[in-house]
Amino acid sequence: MLDVRRLRLLRDLAHLGTIAAVAEAHTYSPSAVSQQLAALQREAGVPLLERDGRGVTLTAAGAALVEHTETVLAALEAASATLAAARTGLRATARIGAFPTAVRTLLPAALVALARDHPGLDLMVTELDPVDMPAALRDRTLDVALVHDYDLAPAAPDPTLDSTPLLDETVFLAVPEGTDPGAEPVAGVRDAHWILGTPGTLCHTVALRTCEAAGYTPRVRHHADDFTAVLALVAAGQGVALVPQLGAVASPAAVRLLPLPIRRRTRVAHRRGTSAHPAVAACVAAIQAAAADYPRAT
Repeated sequence: MLDVRRLRLLRDLAHLGTIAAVAEAHTYSPSAVSQQLAALQREAGVPLLERDGRGVTLTAAGAALVEHTETVLAALEAASATLAAARTGLRATARIGAFPTAVRTLLPAALVALARDHPGLDLMVTELDPVDMPAALRDRTLDVALVHDYDLAPAAPDPTLDSTPLLDETVFLAVPEGTDPGAEPVAGVRDAHWILGTPGTLCHTVALRTCEAAGYTPRVRHHADDFTAVLALVAAGQGVALVPQLGAVASPAAVRLLPLPIRRRTRVAHRRGTSAHPAVAACVAAIQAAAADYPRAT
């Protein structure tokens, strides 16, 4: 019989890429992870890993076993959810991850509703960048997470997670009041300075792709990830920026928002098999209700 804990390590190696990253995620030493994977390989009776330079990669058998592992782990989650639903009363810890604009806009109403309707639910919120959410869900640091992507930079499907569409937002070009870029706003600010997110973030990538589609590379003056700070910089005449609908809720009067044909798509995600867990279901329902109060993308 294959050991589920070792299977989880193999699955995480497939996602994280290195034994060192798996060790860090599980607070193990790299040697301990290597020993557990070696034991799994002995249990399997076929090679699961092969050397690739200084690291390792999965063999075809290893990759196939990871696919089966996803099904096994989802089934265990579903079994736990069934047992949780059979208990009397909802008493559990619900760990919710969200990106900054969602923490400010969507979550407060959801948390109030959850505290009112499920007083036995212990709520814990963690603010994370969306790129970190899938790993946090997989390693059970989070139970529910708000994730997003853009139509210009769609996220690849993740077989470890299930998600429900929550909100499609209009993305705006934020310019100083009095600026008139014309009928093609992004093309019209070709010579302007830009305020972009930190390199490597999704927002940074989307801004670059938006400008590239208009035929130029933006002249970057500032980097900022908080949209309140971004809008303050735009209001101060420091440049232009892309801002999604939730980030523009409290836009300064000195900023003009021009809608673009770009959408940011937010989903509420959880591990496969956990949708019937009472705590997960309650969180998803409350977040959906909170999102319903926001206007749809135009």
